[in-house]
Amino acid sequence: MGQFGFFRNYLRKMSQTIFGVSSKAPKPQNGSFSIKKRNLAIFASGTGSNAQKIIEHFKDHPSIRVSLIVCNKPGAGVIQIAADFDVPVLMIEKKDFEQGNMYVKELSKYEIDYIILAGFLWKMPEAFLNAFPRHMINIHPSLLPKYGGKGMYGSRVHEAVIAAGEKESGITIHYVNGQYDEGEHLFQATCVVDASDTPDTLATKVHALEHLHFARVIEDVIEGRL
Repeated sequence: MGQFGFFRNYLRKMSQTIFGVSSKAPKPQNGSFSIKKRNLAIFASGTGSNAQKIIEHFKDHPSIRVSLIVCNKPGAGVIQIAADFDVPVLMIEKKDFEQGNMYVKELSKYEIDYIILAGFLWKMPEAFLNAFPRHMINIHPSLLPKYGGKGMYGSRVHEAVIAAGEKESGITIHYVNGQYDEGEHLFQATCVVDASDTPDTLATKVHALEHLHFARVIEDVIEGRL
């Protein structure tokens, strides 16, 4: 029996060496291994309709969650949305945002993995670009590269599309780089521009595309499907 015990222990140690099994490995809880969730910070300046759709999409997600709302505009609607869903809010000042790493350090407290720009109007500074390479995603209300760049947001985009006589518009979801709206494209979706469209009616069509696709594309990027 002593020899049997010796060989049993010997075989167990060999299996640990060959197959990488360790007695120090994390043990499953309730029959399954726990998964570290990827944490999202949503940067928004306005009403927060896209932020709400993203929060709702990931509310019960097994591996992704919205952990922080970052806002630069006191009184913005997104602040109330954050409160409704019990998501913490970080209010930021432009000078501190542009000049240093203070807010990058703040995000590290929440273990943020991805930054999502959902109607955020400030250009992302170098400190964020360095801290989140290919981990910042923006949505723009046109078919880039058309009608992008500094100052092109909201109704200004839709006015320009209609004035140019475009037959279609849509959305572009893209990575963020050091230039406005010039990061690598991840996804585009289109809608028809009718002769009767106004900036408001076109905005309604584009918002519908944003709400339909943005959260899903974010999930696809994080899960490695894009």
